[in-house]
Amino acid sequence: MPSSSPAWSTRAVSAAEAVSVICSGTNLFIHGAAATPTPLVEALAARHDLEGVRLWHLHTNGPAPFAEPGREREFRSVSLFTGSPLRAAVKEGRADFIPIFLSDIPGLFLSGQVKLDVALLQLSPPDHNGLCSLGTSCDAAKAAFESARVVIAEINAAMPRTHGNNVIPLSEVDAFIATDRPLHGHGVSAESPVEASIGEIIANLVEDGSTLQMGIGGIPDAALSRMKHKHDLGIHTEMFSDRIVELVEAGAITNRFKKVGQGRIITSFINGTQKLFDFVHDNPLVHFYPCDWTNDTSVIRKNPKVVAINSAIQIDLTGQVCADSIGDRIYSGIGGQMDFIRGAALSPGGKPIIALPSRAMGGQVSRIAPQLTPGAGVVTTRGHVHWVITEYGAVNLHGKTLRERGEALISIAHPDFRAELRHDLNVRRHFTLA
Repeated sequence: MPSSSPAWSTRAVSAAEAVSVICSGTNLFIHGAAATPTPLVEALAARHDLEGVRLWHLHTNGPAPFAEPGREREFRSVSLFTGSPLRAAVKEGRADFIPIFLSDIPGLFLSGQVKLDVALLQLSPPDHNGLCSLGTSCDAAKAAFESARVVIAEINAAMPRTHGNNVIPLSEVDAFIATDRPLHGHGVSAESPVEASIGEIIANLVEDGSTLQMGIGGIPDAALSRMKHKHDLGIHTEMFSDRIVELVEAGAITNRFKKVGQGRIITSFINGTQKLFDFVHDNPLVHFYPCDWTNDTSVIRKNPKVVAINSAIQIDLTGQVCADSIGDRIYSGIGGQMDFIRGAALSPGGKPIIALPSRAMGGQVSRIAPQLTPGAGVVTTRGHVHWVITEYGAVNLHGKTLRERGEALISIAHPDFRAELRHDLNVRRHFTLA
């Protein structure tokens, strides 16, 4: 990474001074994922003279001191996608959650429905033109920058300079701190046998020339690790992690047949290790865009053979997919699942995929259930669901009756639960299944 330039760094202030302009009743945006501006967040939380500050954010990495017990009068977190630092606070009523498509989040700020007073961002150092970038996360941060009255930034020498619609002029930053610290990373875990099986099934469905969207986690990683022999894959996704770098190095990703962003990887944010951050740094073949564009169904569908790989917590026998909660306990968010499931369905030759292990809770519970757990949220409706994959196979529910869906899903449930599921479906739906 380039070293800090003395010409601009002389304007830097302390974190305490940077956040001193924030007052009670402020609506404040926090940059998320690897771009979480932790020194600014910690400096804000160190203040005890504020009341009613609302913090709008997607999932953040690192500590979230503003959401600790006893800070409710001072700070109110509003998660647009809930990550691990906020799950307990949301469950206990100390923080809020908004169910919303990722593609709709920038519009909250740009329309003025949520009037942002302050945006806390983490930026790459400015270039010779005085232009910074939003680094690893463009998503809703560009809209926050454009709509907030005050912009406060951490300019981190370790933040990659990235290309795309994510440029921030330093002249439009009201106050900033200068740091040189590692980004919050997300390592690649060893895959389980179940993830390996699911990954193999997904990889076999991916044709040469497909355009991929995937999330982060064991199942997407397992699928991607089995695609190194593919040809001319493209990437148009809301986010990606380290496995994409391996596919580029293997020559499997060329983006040759994409209609949108041909020859380039398109994303809105990334989350991974230093290897990934080094890969995107000043790489003109990787472009970052706001999530209201990357996740726009009318944009997604233009690419050929879009394969959208998304996970789920639970699915019922009619095909309703819960991906954001465990019962009524919020676990994550809607994110971009519906954006890409629908976009892939409309893409020529596309394959919308929901992938999940057949069991949960140490094998005690079937993730394929007669009904969703009370309080569970439906993220992907049964009208939108197509491919569903577990370690026991893949079925396509599109165009199938309720009875046929039940039969298909039972066929990929764990064998220990199939008889119970079949009995329940017979009783509940008045079907007679063999």
